[in-house]
Amino acid sequence: MKQNNMLAMILAGGRGTRLLELTDKVAKPAVFFGGKYRIIDFPLSNCANSGIQVVGVLTQYESVLLNSYVAQDEKWGLDAKNSGVFVLPPREKSEGFGLYRGTADAITQNIDFVDQYNPKYVLVLSGDHIYKMDYSLMLDFHIENQADVTIAVLEVPLREASRFGIMNADENNKIYEFEEKPEEPKSNLASMGVYIFDWKTLRKELLLDEVDETSHHDFGRNIIPTLLNKGKRLFAYRFKGYWKDVGTIDSLWESNMDLLKERNKLDLMDSSWRIYTEDVAATPQIIQEEGVVKSSIVNQGCVINGHVENSVLFTNVVVKKGAVIKDSVIMPNSVINEGAQLKKVLVGPDVKISANKVLKTKRGQEVMLIHKNV
Repeated sequence: MKQNNMLAMILAGGRGTRLLELTDKVAKPAVFFGGKYRIIDFPLSNCANSGIQVVGVLTQYESVLLNSYVAQDEKWGLDAKNSGVFVLPPREKSEGFGLYRGTADAITQNIDFVDQYNPKYVLVLSGDHIYKMDYSLMLDFHIENQADVTIAVLEVPLREASRFGIMNADENNKIYEFEEKPEEPKSNLASMGVYIFDWKTLRKELLLDEVDETSHHDFGRNIIPTLLNKGKRLFAYRFKGYWKDVGTIDSLWESNMDLLKERNKLDLMDSSWRIYTEDVAATPQIIQEEGVVKSSIVNQGCVINGHVENSVLFTNVVVKKGAVIKDSVIMPNSVINEGAQLKKVLVGPDVKISANKVLKTKRGQEVMLIHKNV
């Protein structure tokens, strides 16, 4: 088959339990974001914009909706000959259908898929982060440094560093130490979960890891530390743009609110780096006689006859007369009835808020999640 210089594999099989009821029936990468998108749109669009032709999406938990969604590869312009988005669930085993044992095992189970394209490099991504990134620039950095592995990194507050894979690198960005989620971090240089590997190097290590009964079959806990200990060339690629792990209700809300800032780094209006998504057929938005909208994202199909301020409203949201919504995220097809008041609330899809209901968090409280009719 035609050789592709770099092939991408997106790990999209996590449970997303910290998003609570939003992931009861939906995989985390399929959760709604930003008024019209899903989280998985971001890594997929990054691949399309970076010129990557072949993308494998490795799914697992609550994957029915996600599988059908990402299989529509024409949305990202990846439906031409020798290109495409391929859904890769866990393989059938002799004892029945299994699960991916870890992030590395997910790639191991699909070695034959990668081999058929014979890539020189493999890009491994997480499917549940919000960011825009040109992976071709990272590949240039990888080649320039004759690296075996390149890890995209960003600086995080030291108090948050224990949530990430943390590394130390020298003045040439060569990594000499890596720890996965250390209790006492030695630096604030955090892995973004974006890796470029020389495929021959990674393939060999995955096969060794597969038969290691002591391994967790995980990139952060096993593959990367092992390659470092073997003296392979690992480099840190420093990323300066917007990046968010939307793994909790608070972080999902915060990232939506970031879009409303005057100078937000994500900039979804940037036509030079489009975020592709499903084009939902809906009527135009309607701002009725008593409708007021301030500093908000209001998507198509919305009908506004109340007050909306500093909020993100997804497709087909209805805000009835006298309702007040502030600092909130309202997901598709939800209805906010007459006189209801919402402040710092995240409302899931298809929810109805009854008339005159007051839903507000107090100062210092976390975001309130409403996932069923109230």
